[in-house]
Formats: sequence, C-alpha cells, structure tokens
Amino acid sequence: MATLDDVRSIATSLPEVVEGTQGHDHMTGWSVRGRSFVWERPLRQRDIADLTGAGERVPGGDIVGVRVAGADKEAVLASVPGAFHVPHFTGYPAVLVELEAIPVDQLREVITDGWIAQAPKGLAKAFLDGA
Repeated sequence: MATLDDVRSIATSLPEVVEGTQGHDHMTGWSVRGRSFVWERPLRQRDIADLTGAGERVPGGDIVGVRVAGADKEAVLASVPGAFHVPHFTGYPAVLVELEAIPVDQLREVITDGWIAQAPKGLAKAFLDGA
C-alpha cells in the first residue's frame, strides 16, 4: 500500500508544489501557490474519540489530510472503502487518508484532485489540458 514517500513523490510531481512544515506540530505538507492540498495529519485525541463514538474503526499507521472539492467529498469517501475518514470534518472540504489502506494509484488520483481543487484556475486548466 501507500507510504509517506509515495505522498511526497506524487505531490512534488505536480506543478509549482512547495514542500514545507505546517502548523504548531511542524508536520510536512505540500502546497500550490500558498494553498495547502495534502499534509501529514496524525490522529488526535478528538479524532479517536469521534471515530470511536461513531462506531468506526480507528485507523493505524501514517495518515495524511487531503483537500477535496466540496461536491466530490462523498464520491471520494466511497471510492476506496476503509481508506478515508472524516472525524469532525463535517462541512470542511478535506478527508483523512489511511495510507496502509489505499493503493498508490488511488492515492495519486486523490492527491491530484486535491491539487486541482487548490491550484489557481489557470494553472489547473493548463495542467488538465496537458494531461
């Protein structure tokens, strides 16, 4: 299954991506023109409580957060059962991805879609036209 090295490889293969640290916990993240689209996101106590309270399995291993286009969130969640989690992300255009539970090709699709959602429209169009 996927690894953080796969996340880095996929993210940095996209146009104008910058890798850096984010937040108070200084986790690695990737952005396009200052807009974050994928980031390391270990589970927090609130995440575990929300998942447990909802009767969901608490994922293990490395986890990343990925931006999604709002309308696409439900489709993303259904695309690889068990790989995506949304504790307290209701109304927020992002999902948590359990890397051990997702094939690399699916991860590539989700990260690329996250990049498209965050990239300026002209840059995203140029990328899609060249794809």
